[in-house]
Amino acid sequence: MIRTPLDDKNREAMQDLFSKLEKVVTGDLLVFFGGLSDGVDGLVKDLVEDLNKVKTKSKKISIVLTTSGGSLTPVQKMVQVFRHFYSEVDFIVPDYAYSAGTILCMSGDRILMNYFSNLGPIDPQVETKDGKYVSALGYLDKISGMLEKAKNKTLTEAEFLILKDFDLAELRFYEMSKELAIDLLKKWLANYKFKNWIHKSTGSPATLAEKEKRAEEIANVLSDSNKWKSHGRPISMQELLDLKLQIDDFDRNPSLSKALNEYYNCLTEYIRLHKYSTFIQTRLFL
Repeated sequence: MIRTPLDDKNREAMQDLFSKLEKVVTGDLLVFFGGLSDGVDGLVKDLVEDLNKVKTKSKKISIVLTTSGGSLTPVQKMVQVFRHFYSEVDFIVPDYAYSAGTILCMSGDRILMNYFSNLGPIDPQVETKDGKYVSALGYLDKISGMLEKAKNKTLTEAEFLILKDFDLAELRFYEMSKELAIDLLKKWLANYKFKNWIHKSTGSPATLAEKEKRAEEIANVLSDSNKWKSHGRPISMQELLDLKLQIDDFDRNPSLSKALNEYYNCLTEYIRLHKYSTFIQTRLFL
């Protein structure tokens, strides 16, 4: 690809706005835009290792995340990377982080959103035999509905044929993917997001068992497809607050809000012009 003077100007603008945002958030900054597919965890690992080769290592990283979701495998590996190098991990969601992206956010010490930002139901995407990624909860709900119809003797012949030919091992794989998503969210919320939850509203100490119970309640609600109806259903900051999940509104920090909006507007235009499906940036990589 031939670089033009305009390309150079665009890159300079991206780097300049990135630097301004990194100064506001303090610590290291990583921007991730795209699907959470197998392999992206390796790219993130290499970039984070590069950031930590300098003598003045930061103990904090902020991740500006935009994703429609993907597989839980790269999510787990990315969390391993972040937690190996940093004691404080913040996720900033200027637009959306759905499905596996929502689970990734739950591994942070803080989640920063505003009125326009959205997370989504924790509905992991699993790979079928023909290589396609599908919603695990969607399949489980469909099979559950057919089983209920069979119980009530209202199952159609077409549904019977689908149910008869469905691979039970594949169904169990979908169930395990749902269980893993809930387990990860419970573990990460209790260990990271709730680590500063010292006292309850009554003044008595908040125990680990109480943190795990709260985390399980949140996980069960976010994995309830009957409540959210759709894999891509946007869940607003206010809805998350109603679930008693602490979210920081970045609009309350004018310096952060201004720097983030300026950078993100440039980012989305840069991605549109270059037709990138995945985009990652640090101060050392663009």
